[in-house]
Amino acid sequence: MKVRTMTKYLVTGASGQLGRLAVEDLLKSVAAENVAVLVRNEEKAAPLKALGVDVRLGNYDDKGALSAAFAGVDRLLLVSSSEVGKRRQQHANVIEAAEQAGVGFLVYTSLLHADRNLLKVLAEEHNATEAALAASGLKYALLRNGWYTENLVAALPGVLESGVYASAAGNGRFTTATRADYAAAAAAVLLDETVASGTIYELAGDEAFTLEEFAAEIARQSGKVIAYKSLPENTYREALVGAGLPEPVATMLADSDAGAAQGGLFDDSKTLSKLIGRPTTPYAEVIAAALKA
Repeated sequence: MKVRTMTKYLVTGASGQLGRLAVEDLLKSVAAENVAVLVRNEEKAAPLKALGVDVRLGNYDDKGALSAAFAGVDRLLLVSSSEVGKRRQQHANVIEAAEQAGVGFLVYTSLLHADRNLLKVLAEEHNATEAALAASGLKYALLRNGWYTENLVAALPGVLESGVYASAAGNGRFTTATRADYAAAAAAVLLDETVASGTIYELAGDEAFTLEEFAAEIARQSGKVIAYKSLPENTYREALVGAGLPEPVATMLADSDAGAAQGGLFDDSKTLSKLIGRPTTPYAEVIAAALKA
């Protein structure tokens, strides 16, 4: 049953994969009139408008537009920017605008165990944002999201063609979850007005596995021979560049794998499944769906 409330919620990055799912989860609990979204592109907002939510235009680089977009918002979900390298300033703009608009509570999607700095490229900007929130006058909570299972299955076409799943993660264990799992948690925290300011949620999937085990599951389901190949970080980065990825992206992915090799993408607290009230989506199901697609 949807609850009608005076609280106004806003989700940034709402036309993106995670943000859109978070909006859909919010709408399971509250009326569309109480949900606003921030989007950069009005054309991409058409599906959101069809849901009946309040669509507001703005981007993380325009503080004036952000302040206007956040007017009347009580609880805000800041979905981290996709522009790695620009996040520090962009997130600072959102925080400043939220303060100016009088937002009551901000929920931020950070990185699993960001403070350990094992995923150096990604952690730097997330840590800067966490520090900016702590220094601000805002009440806030941190969703330290682990790896998306979708990140791993994105390599599937190349893996099936080459018969090799390459990485720099060694035997590091992953505890991934789907975007839908993380979006459900974001909606749950945004809706929970009892959450204390400064609360940190380390979020990860229920299952622990290595990429060798992940590759073996791809082989089992596809009927193809798939070998797992662990490479040194620099070698893997060069291979990604050779495959056509921009160098900054290749560097980020190789660094993330190297961090995973040290345990940077593992967490066995099951905080995520506790938050969403169900088990996280098994990685075998995600592989099956990707193979079917």
